Amino acid sequence: MNHMSIWKYANPKLFLQTSERVLPALWGLAFACLAIGLVWGFFLTPDAERFQSTVKIIYLHVPSALMAINAWIMMLVASVIWIVRRHHVSALAARAAAPVGAVMTLIALVTGAIWGQPMWGTWWAWDPRLTSFLILFLFYLGYIALWEAIDNPDTAADLTGVLCLVGSVFALLSRYAVNFWNQGLHQGASLSLDEKENVHDVFYFPLLVCIAGFVLLFIALVLYRTGTEIRARRIKALMARERAGA
Repeated sequence: MNHMSIWKYANPKLFLQTSERVLPALWGLAFACLAIGLVWGFFLTPDAERFQSTVKIIYLHVPSALMAINAWIMMLVASVIWIVRRHHVSALAARAAAPVGAVMTLIALVTGAIWGQPMWGTWWAWDPRLTSFLILFLFYLGYIALWEAIDNPDTAADLTGVLCLVGSVFALLSRYAVNFWNQGLHQGASLSLDEKENVHDVFYFPLLVCIAGFVLLFIALVLYRTGTEIRARRIKALMARERAGA
């Protein structure tokens, strides 16, 4: 029963009806978490002993970096569903998520540079994690461009699905690069089960609120953009029928 209840949302009409019901709550929760987390983090936490005030960039850098990677993983899952089950909503969801993921990756790169300059004395270094993140950003751009370049939506979904599979290697490298290579300037994970690596509680809790805000914002944006893609596809289909009838 649960198995069938998941796949029923492959119906575009039901997907649109459901997303329209949940989106207002998602927008509200996302902006509430972001407002609370960012105000709490930037204005109500002390400077760090080692990083001084630059530590507060984590409230943008860490959530955006997490979402950059997880957005690609979400696209991978949606692409696999399309390839295996041929559900158009999943292909359109993957397409809808790509620009959001690209923006998240860009935010992570820019905030990383802002944080890195006073820490490392340089805006950029060919560090394993930084390099893999840059490559992931280029994969996002390539994915978006491939969708735009192919007129047939099914063919575009097939080819972008393959590209998504290949790009997943760099999504994983972006997450685990520090573990694979010991060299590099980038520090270890800010969120860790190891108390020595994990950030102090005074920074940890507002960071969790910011991450929740970014996750909710991502879900809301993807639902909204997927609905837009479904409507655009319907309009194209209607226009094609009118041209055929004429």
